[in-house]
Amino acid sequence: MPMKKFINDPENLTSELLDGYVKAYGQKVALQSEKLVVSANPKDASNVAIVTLGGAGHEPALSGFVGEGMLDISVVGDIFAAPGPPKVLEALKTANRDAGVLFVVLNHEGDVMSANTAQDMAESEGVKVKRILTHEDIAPGADAPAEDRRGLVGCVPLYKVAGAAAEAGKSLDEVYAVAEKFNNNMATLAVALKTATHPASGEAIFDLADDEMEIGMGQHGEAGTGSSKIMTANETAETMITQLSKAVDAKSGDKLLVMLNGAGATTLMELYIVFRRVKECLAAQGIEVARSLVGEYLTVQEMAGFQMFVAKMDDELLQLWDAPCDTPYLTVR
Repeated sequence: MPMKKFINDPENLTSELLDGYVKAYGQKVALQSEKLVVSANPKDASNVAIVTLGGAGHEPALSGFVGEGMLDISVVGDIFAAPGPPKVLEALKTANRDAGVLFVVLNHEGDVMSANTAQDMAESEGVKVKRILTHEDIAPGADAPAEDRRGLVGCVPLYKVAGAAAEAGKSLDEVYAVAEKFNNNMATLAVALKTATHPASGEAIFDLADDEMEIGMGQHGEAGTGSSKIMTANETAETMITQLSKAVDAKSGDKLLVMLNGAGATTLMELYIVFRRVKECLAAQGIEVARSLVGEYLTVQEMAGFQMFVAKMDDELLQLWDAPCDTPYLTVR
């Protein structure tokens, strides 16, 4: 089937979507130097800044979480592509302040390469920066080396707790410690039912038979744990939450943040049915779903499927999660 999308010239996809985005949310975000989405209400320079990077095409992520209490700058690459080091360096220099910069990078090869180069250059120019690499995808195995595990939707709640810590006036070392504690206690697993098309080329990004699903698939159709016949919502929920709760070593009495992130073409109806069973499974083990989110936060065009995310929470992380934020796609008051 040919691609059906409301676009103009594919060459202008990123520039037009960013222009439309900042026009839609001009009270919260602004566009700087074509590829930097910045907060329209900059935080006090005495507070740690938070910067991230990633390709376009996954809206609302990552720029949807720029604003008060979360990100200061999102550096945007072209569709499914990391931004180049010069733009990332520009962002780090723009965010630079005595309090320092927390640099959040998702573990994807292009993102990491750009981040490494830009951070080296920024530090040589006196920018005070510490980096967090998110790598919570457990498809390769929960015990697989960090470099083999992809960064998925877990970046979004990490922005939230780190952003709250920064707004509270914590030092760069303290903000980093909070973010790393969260990073080390989170896990994500993705499932796909149907492919998406690349909006620039119109080509399908992976192949999956009509009666198949794949658990563990990556953000851009990277191989997961292998395809299987489509399971029911309950069966899918049980399979995924069993692996995820084990990955974070959740036990009776523990409190979890649970997030279901739709990939782009999966309905809220489906997500709520899955979430219902997830909560039942955890309750049967004495594990509390202390906080939850269900919706679309990091998508893959019109891919059908979702990412299931869990994080083990303590009192400090819950307090930071509940702290105010005001961004186009996540607001807490």
